Amino acid sequence: MTELPDAASDLADISFLGRLSERLSALLEEQTQVVFAQHGVVVPVRSCSLLTVFARVDSATAADLARTLDQSHQLIMQKLPKLVRLGLLVQGRDATDSRRKVFRLTAAGRAQLDQLARCRTLIARAYRDLAEEVGELHVQLLRTTDALRARPLHERVAAPSPVTPQAGPAPRRAGRRTTRRSLTGQR
Repeated sequence: MTELPDAASDLADISFLGRLSERLSALLEEQTQVVFAQHGVVVPVRSCSLLTVFARVDSATAADLARTLDQSHQLIMQKLPKLVRLGLLVQGRDATDSRRKVFRLTAAGRAQLDQLARCRTLIARAYRDLAEEVGELHVQLLRTTDALRARPLHERVAAPSPVTPQAGPAPRRAGRRTTRRSLTGQR
């Protein structure tokens, strides 16, 4: 049997940034699912943002949801049936165009939004704690996304920026931790 190289060593190579991001996303999804299960949330982790749109609107079509979430119509259409099966959404027809499917939140969906809101508070606190340990990943992800939208990767490959890359934060030593307080004074 041929021994394959360790894939983790490839992830240390910056050119595999996308794969490393996927790995982090999968890890966050897996660990968030545990938190959801502990708090009675049945919403699939990757469908949370979709359900939370219904906290602000009475009804929406798949096209409305896709535009709002900046996701493909196809992806939204893959997620909606599960939310309907779970009894969180109900599907109906548009009063003005019978070809269009309209989705509405159910009472069970509203209860799940309340549970989800409590979990989001707990998870946000855990992420702030993680940020103290590893740095502000959330801010860096937002900045990276904005930078790639402004100047896509293919343009960067064709003409590297003359700007010197910013150095990352100095690694923290084990056992040393700073404390940051939120606006409420709690960690």
